[in-house]
Amino acid sequence: MMTMRNLSLSFLLGLLAATGCATDAQGDDPNDPDDPDDPDDPLPVPTTPEGTFRVNSTFDIATNAPGTAGTVANYFIAATDDPDDPTKFILDELIKALPAGSVKNFLTSSTGFVSGYLNDRLFDIAPDFLAKLVQVGDAFGQVTHNFGTTEVLTIDAAGKASKTVDGLHFKIDNVDMDFPFADYNIQPTKVDLQVTLSTSGQLALSQHVVPMKYGQVLRIAIDQAVIPMIDPSASNLGDILHGLVNCQAVGQYVFEAIDIGSPSTFESACNSGLTAAGAALYKALDNIDASAMQFSLTGAARGVDKNNDGKMDDIQSGTYTGEMSYAGTPATLAPAKFFGSRM
Repeated sequence: MMTMRNLSLSFLLGLLAATGCATDAQGDDPNDPDDPDDPDDPLPVPTTPEGTFRVNSTFDIATNAPGTAGTVANYFIAATDDPDDPTKFILDELIKALPAGSVKNFLTSSTGFVSGYLNDRLFDIAPDFLAKLVQVGDAFGQVTHNFGTTEVLTIDAAGKASKTVDGLHFKIDNVDMDFPFADYNIQPTKVDLQVTLSTSGQLALSQHVVPMKYGQVLRIAIDQAVIPMIDPSASNLGDILHGLVNCQAVGQYVFEAIDIGSPSTFESACNSGLTAAGAALYKALDNIDASAMQFSLTGAARGVDKNNDGKMDDIQSGTYTGEMSYAGTPATLAPAKFFGSRM
């Protein structure tokens, strides 16, 4: 029991570290020289920003996200915060899946005893449950602190521009991953803005608002980035939970503990409960998208003419200021960066 409590505490500390403080630099700019502000930098200054550019932007959406940052974290905390977890979490889901009747009523009234009985047999039931959830929480924390979008920025000779957000970019354990919206039937988001270039090469992007379906984005992050790194054979959270819990053993031990019902009944309820538990998080993510999330951004960067033809080739050292808001509640944007190259 003490070992499990220590594991649970370790999980919570790890999750807080993952979701409460940034662990990586927010985006690597491959075009950024060692000292981009050096006045003696020999890179030529462009005379026009005109062109089409592939741009990567990186945000910290966990630090100041209003109203939504805890949705996923709370899901995992609920599975680990009780002294009898994870078996109490497993048992609670099993009970929810049982049909109404005397067996369900009796098991509900015996939850404390049965969860303790299961905890004593944890290594037969779910030996890697807490450790795996720690990994999921840590990976998700990295996603939210280094949340990237891929974009196409098109600028005409007068500085009139459009930005099309057409994908996501995540970095987990120093592995870069791109997820084009086209692969997931998601329409790109296009916004208009104005771009100006000073004679010193300073690039300014006017304020522009980028709407985003936050829940939809988090689902891609979980299903396509986080879960495959934890368990390549799993495709969703339900698969992860089923892979961590031996429902046949759970069914047998629950039957032994209360001596009513049958092992097969409890095994079936365990499997149904884990499926429902995985679906519950996706439902919460769907509910997030009932309200709008928006980035209100103003950008500053440096334009570089690499081949001395007067045209801007690279966008370096870009930073955004502004707000992110959810359901009309704004919060100051945490440090955000962007960079780009001519297509």
